[in-house]
Amino acid sequence: MNIATRDADNRMTTSETLTVSSAKARRSGKEWLERYGEGMAALASGVLIAVAWTLEKHTHGVAVAFYLLAFAVGGFVKAKEGLMTLIEERDLDVNLLMIVAAIGAACIGYWTEGAVLIFIFSLSGALETYTMDRSSRDISSLMDLKPETAVRYADGAETVVPIERLAVGDLVVVKPGERIPADGVVKEGASSVNQASITGESIPVDKGAGDEVFAGTLNGQGALFVEVAKTSESTLFAKMIRLVQEAQSEKPASQLFMERFERIYARLVLLVSAILIAVPPFLLGWSWEATFYKAMVFLVVASPCALVASIMPAMLSAISSGARIGVLFKGGAHLDHVAGVKAIAFDKTGTLTAGKPVVTDVVAFGGYEADEVLRIAASLESLSEHPLAKAIVGEARSRGLAYGRPTDFRALTGSGIQARWDGDLWKIGKPAFVDEALRSEELASAVDRLEEEGKTVAVLHREGELVGVVALRDEIRPEAKRAVAKLRKLGIEVAMLTGDRSRTASAIARELGIGRVYAELLPEEKVAKVKELRREYGSVAMVGDGVNDAPALASATVGIAMGGAGSDAALETADLVLMNDDIGRIADAVALGRRTRRIVKQNVVFALAVILALIASNFSQGIALPLGVVGHEGSTILVILNGLRMLRLGKRAEASGG
Repeated sequence: MNIATRDADNRMTTSETLTVSSAKARRSGKEWLERYGEGMAALASGVLIAVAWTLEKHTHGVAVAFYLLAFAVGGFVKAKEGLMTLIEERDLDVNLLMIVAAIGAACIGYWTEGAVLIFIFSLSGALETYTMDRSSRDISSLMDLKPETAVRYADGAETVVPIERLAVGDLVVVKPGERIPADGVVKEGASSVNQASITGESIPVDKGAGDEVFAGTLNGQGALFVEVAKTSESTLFAKMIRLVQEAQSEKPASQLFMERFERIYARLVLLVSAILIAVPPFLLGWSWEATFYKAMVFLVVASPCALVASIMPAMLSAISSGARIGVLFKGGAHLDHVAGVKAIAFDKTGTLTAGKPVVTDVVAFGGYEADEVLRIAASLESLSEHPLAKAIVGEARSRGLAYGRPTDFRALTGSGIQARWDGDLWKIGKPAFVDEALRSEELASAVDRLEEEGKTVAVLHREGELVGVVALRDEIRPEAKRAVAKLRKLGIEVAMLTGDRSRTASAIARELGIGRVYAELLPEEKVAKVKELRREYGSVAMVGDGVNDAPALASATVGIAMGGAGSDAALETADLVLMNDDIGRIADAVALGRRTRRIVKQNVVFALAVILALIASNFSQGIALPLGVVGHEGSTILVILNGLRMLRLGKRAEASGG
């Protein structure tokens, strides 16, 4: 290659790089405009109104030009939405009504009043758009866990194929550290499998020949030969994704009601305005000027600014207050939903518990001391990567016990480990791993007692001698019991949904004072239980942290995710996020929602009363347009101030620590 060719290639590379950078910049600019454009337009409209009002005393023509700019900038988005509804759906909405009211005010010379109407309405819409961040929650984190390819094993050869090409009955090889590509049954091999993406349990499950495994779960240190039982679109993981998508597509009843109300309101106001313009000149002998004036007054006083302001300032203030105490609402609608919650279902692991096993009991036999039992157990487990082993080693370290390193270490999948330490062959593992000759009533009694308390038991022994028992359990969050008590005090039923064993779940529930326990649930079964609770109580919240909780979170009236410990899928699916993982704040969120609902009801009743009073005055005696605007905008200011009281309530909650 000569120098000229290399230079051409370099220029081409530079050009391509600039093109890519330019495309990225355009996309970034478009995203910024979509996110903030409406808010910036509303603020720009406000500035233009201020400039026009200042200039009006000196040069009316220039002031009108600025008013027109304010109309165009502030009203463009809402006018477009209203016209699109009119053209595409052949229907009317409040957006079009507000634009007509503002233009009507300008037509009879009241430019300031019309522009202010546009500004308030556009600002409300911008805040609503930004705060709600409506619609589709991205489930990309769920998709990232879905394997793209699999290693198919046939006739002694391995072939990498897309998972879509796997058929029922195919044999696939899953190597250490890989994700299992399909639901199936283990035919050969043994390993521990992390099923957190399906069951939510942090402790890996031992798998051997004949055991069922699920797509998306993570294989441990052993190799597995798995016979495919379901095609890629029928796997449990694929069902989870569909459940989230289906639940997100459903509109809440309150949203549907509000859409219907807006259409009816807009039609009614425009119909009455048309009648006011057309009928009085013929039936009452009014002049066209007087008729048009009264119709424009009606349009202004009947405009829904006060109704819109009845909701959003209170919602935004409550959202801000919630953020101060570590509760993030993803939209104002969820405030109202959480206010109506009658039952709350908690996931266990990572939500009511910390999600990490800790040593709770050490029972010594045969003259050994508890610390000696723990020291020996930690020495044996020091070479293991199993979460239970790490918990035992961590406990020994925290007690300052000097543990050593074993030799001839051997992990026995599904049972435990064995190794030589201090010259003897030692074993630690499940109670069933204990030699038959060492099983005694004393051991059985200790194991039964500890397992009844929901703990995982590891038995330590060596040849011919039972040494001790180490019990571990996922630690309950310190605030969990207080959180459950606060919710029950608010009259809310509390339930637990978990993929863990019944005995463990029941023990945790008893300690926390939870009466309803549903254990050993798969994600789709959690969804079924949430729907069952919704049928019984009407409005139900679901609290979770894992990817496996995402479908249940989406199916609940209100999905609540743990902000620190929560998976990306749970955070994206949830309607409310506990930023500090403090589940005690759920009761505060419910109380905040109930206070917000009360204030919104006060505002709506007051706004409607003012609108009806102004309309009645316009029909009975007639009111001047400036007086109508003052009454209308005055009611708007009052409901906004009433809504902003939520900020003061939030500061009070923050100062008192909830």
